[in-house]
Amino acid sequence: MAEVLVLVDHVDGAVRKPTLELLTLARRVGDPVAVALGAGAGATAAVLGEHGAVKVLTADAPEFADYLVVPKVDALQAAFEAVSPVAVLLVSSAEGKEIAARLALRVGSGIITDATDLEAGEQGVVATQAAFAASFTTKSRVSRGVPVITVKPNSAPVEPAPAAGAVEDLAVSFGEAATGTKVTSRTPRESTGRPELTEAAIVVSGGRGVNGAENFPLIEALADSLGAAVGASRAAVDAGWYPHTSQVGQTGKSVSPQLYIASGISGAIQHRAGMQTSKTIVAINKDAEAPIFELVDYGVVGDLFAVVPQLTEEINTRKG
Repeated sequence: MAEVLVLVDHVDGAVRKPTLELLTLARRVGDPVAVALGAGAGATAAVLGEHGAVKVLTADAPEFADYLVVPKVDALQAAFEAVSPVAVLLVSSAEGKEIAARLALRVGSGIITDATDLEAGEQGVVATQAAFAASFTTKSRVSRGVPVITVKPNSAPVEPAPAAGAVEDLAVSFGEAATGTKVTSRTPRESTGRPELTEAAIVVSGGRGVNGAENFPLIEALADSLGAAVGASRAAVDAGWYPHTSQVGQTGKSVSPQLYIASGISGAIQHRAGMQTSKTIVAINKDAEAPIFELVDYGVVGDLFAVVPQLTEEINTRKG
């Protein structure tokens, strides 16, 4: 079967969940060949093999940590030339999209971003995307070269499928541009103990209706009862009630969880663009005419200050 390159997103050898989702999708169109770069790359092989990788190409060099993006593009291009894949898959993160765009330009191929599904077509790999603020679903394929595709987290289940996972060293030659932008310092992000927003299976978001930073603990308490990530609308972020890193929407982060709970969010198109592909959407809003109710699976018309604490209490009671 034809091979599909998958760029591994890992931290010191710990493979992040979106990569395992990519392996599930890759198996639909070919045999996954994982590309793991940087410190701990070799330690990823066992997990990647358990989830379908027939080979794991690894490379470690100071350039991957000391410089931005381009060294990874050089390495992925080397893997591309060694394997001759039918597709290249990356996670739809800011870095993933930049690597994908640079690789597509280098190899003369088309690029598809923010795919939510993949299938094998008669004329190549076909990707499903949400378009026009997720108002439409489209199917796309590139008309030139090997498709380079970034996939949104939570687009596929993580499905174990034991494969060889044979580790091979990847020879990489770095170009002059690889050392053009150097990382001069790093500041570890303070951990909240909650899942990463874009990767979370459940997201609980608050908006203008939360009416102040002092009230966001209500949203956090509900999220913690569900093991969820916390999001916020642009209105809440612009008001300084919650960090920009948690903003969901067109100018924030795009999420696609199994469950999305919107509390006190009206549902403006800017916000909908970032969460409309969620599998199940629940809204809590005291305005029965709020646009958010047009797309929800379940809607609660009520004051979030009454509804959210009751919901949190009920969840904790059932868990207990």
